[in-house]
Amino acid sequence: MSIVTYNNRSIANISAIPGAAKSLTHIKTLTASSSSTLSFVNGSSDVVLDSTYPIYRFEFINIHTSQDNTQFQFNCSSDSGSNYNVTKTTTHFYAYHNEGGSDPALTYAGGSDLAQSTSAQPLGIGLGTDNDQNLSGEMFLYSPSSTTFVKHFIARTNNYMYHEYTLDSYSGGYMNTSSVVNAVQFSMNSGNIDSGTIKLYGIKDS
Repeated sequence: MSIVTYNNRSIANISAIPGAAKSLTHIKTLTASSSSTLSFVNGSSDVVLDSTYPIYRFEFINIHTSQDNTQFQFNCSSDSGSNYNVTKTTTHFYAYHNEGGSDPALTYAGGSDLAQSTSAQPLGIGLGTDNDQNLSGEMFLYSPSSTTFVKHFIARTNNYMYHEYTLDSYSGGYMNTSSVVNAVQFSMNSGNIDSGTIKLYGIKDS
């Protein structure tokens, strides 16, 4: 049985850590500063993106764009970042609502899906440059080191759009390759990632 004792409002002794806390391991944090891309490459700058973990989780925190009405997107590499052009088939839908309390909708985003394409996959669209406008969310990548199966991803983001809407976006799909995926790159479709943080975590089997 886990025993936790407290001393002056701090944890003085923990005999065991709950399983959920042990399963998530922080790997790398990248912080944007007028950055054209933020890239996580296995084996580079302490990044692990291989068979060490079966699931990888990316957290997007306060992503701010340098240009109005842009999209936050990602692409993958099978050659350690020399080329970000892995073939993908994906789907994308979103819900939105404006600050005036009108114009709500839930819709499939046909312009943001891919069909056997090497293009970058949008994760959030319509980002704005106002000081308080940003995007946050997460993305899961499954078994990127597999040489048997395609590589699935699932993402959800929410962003404060350039024209005063909240946009809740869902996207998913697969990298249609049996080669390893060993690098992931995030960018805007135009301009830079002005500021923001992306954290990479590994999720253990147990």
